[in-house]
Amino acid sequence: MSIGIVILAGGRGERMRMDIPKPMVSVGGKPLIDFPINEALLFLNKNNLKGGITSVTGYLHEMLDEYLKENFIENGVEMDLVLQREQLGTAHAIQMYVEQNKNAADYDYTLILCGDTPLIRERHLSKLWNILNQEKLDAVAASFLEDDPSGYGRIVEGDSGFHIVEEKDADEEIRKISEVNSGLYIVKTDFLLDNLREIDSDNKAGEFYLTDIFKDNRRVQAVLFDDPESFMGVNDVKQLEEAGLFLNFEKIDLLRNEGVRFIDSTTCYVDWDCSIGPDSVIHPNVIIRGRSRVDKNVVVESGCILTNSIVEEGGQLRPYSVLEEAHVGKNAMIGPFARLRPGADIGQESKVGNFVEIKKAVLDKGVKVSHLSYIGDAHIGENTNLGCGFITCNYDGANKNFTDIGENCFIGSDSQMIAPLKIEDDCYVGSGSTINKDLPKGSFAVSRSKQVTYKGMARKFLKKKGQ
Repeated sequence: MSIGIVILAGGRGERMRMDIPKPMVSVGGKPLIDFPINEALLFLNKNNLKGGITSVTGYLHEMLDEYLKENFIENGVEMDLVLQREQLGTAHAIQMYVEQNKNAADYDYTLILCGDTPLIRERHLSKLWNILNQEKLDAVAASFLEDDPSGYGRIVEGDSGFHIVEEKDADEEIRKISEVNSGLYIVKTDFLLDNLREIDSDNKAGEFYLTDIFKDNRRVQAVLFDDPESFMGVNDVKQLEEAGLFLNFEKIDLLRNEGVRFIDSTTCYVDWDCSIGPDSVIHPNVIIRGRSRVDKNVVVESGCILTNSIVEEGGQLRPYSVLEEAHVGKNAMIGPFARLRPGADIGQESKVGNFVEIKKAVLDKGVKVSHLSYIGDAHIGENTNLGCGFITCNYDGANKNFTDIGENCFIGSDSQMIAPLKIEDDCYVGSGSTINKDLPKGSFAVSRSKQVTYKGMARKFLKKKGQ
């Protein structure tokens, strides 16, 4: 059997008040539309179904089409893009799909999803699919109970089958119904095509409602789900925030089930595509973003922020360290108050201490840079120690220059390296030095002014209270 999957993603989302298509608004670290697409792919795989995905785009479609091409089509996802130029309703969107996708009529079934529903999961799709086949139905619609059903289409059961009445067309009696339509459907394609032709816009909204395919005395069924939050559509920034909170709760719960310990998960935020290994401990007020990867047995202490970064097994991030596109090796220690900027690659068993900033630099195994230092555009060899106040002077006002320090070096406190510069293995630089010439292996270098001492002169400069 085969199934065509349609993602309805043409809406403008005026209440979002954003200058991008609503399906591209980010939640959980990724665009809204990523969630239904990925869950649909899981559904196909789990049920061993052949099928393709079509996204029906509309408002600012060029932007959304480009995103889908770069992030799905070019990565091997079988996806078509069709355009709904006028927003004339959900049935009109499906009509555009049928007209523009030459394969639409060839699929045995059609699954229809909304592009602004990030909480629907493969299990919901599979449940609908199983009931459709077990009951030998022509169509199923997911429904749920809502305490305040305002704005939703109501499910009106018949002796057999059911129909859906939209809010604008409902009378007072129908508006009391609490079972509502989710907008998620699976339909036999022949049934869909036959009934699509009959739909008109004779309603108060003047739109073509896809819900009109559901009628009494037909082999159609509303499947009631007991987790209404999963069907939340995102139509404004308040709902966007709510969806983000649900996603975060779900993500953290998944991680806990995999053996991750949160000291206080209510204060933490983890994006959907992040991973954290078992036996890791996440302290309060931690934010982990993008596609960050935290391996097993890692400690992330309070206030740390990770964005698209990797922390390998046994790593420790001490409080208030910030990592952005950085890589931390096994058993390395970072912070507190350290900043690793893009391109920072910290070797295993290295130590980066408080108020250290690293950018586009590689530190090999066992390097120590403990406090109050800046390393940019550099390579630091194994077991080298950089003293307090160390600086690579990498920018000359026009270009960034490279500093290369070898293995087993000792660089004294308050030293500056004027790039471009190469210091070979086993070198020693005295504290307070400014080095601007290469050092061959085993060299000792010191560069500081000669100290002059005048005995007894201090009294001329020391101030006493009252003076």
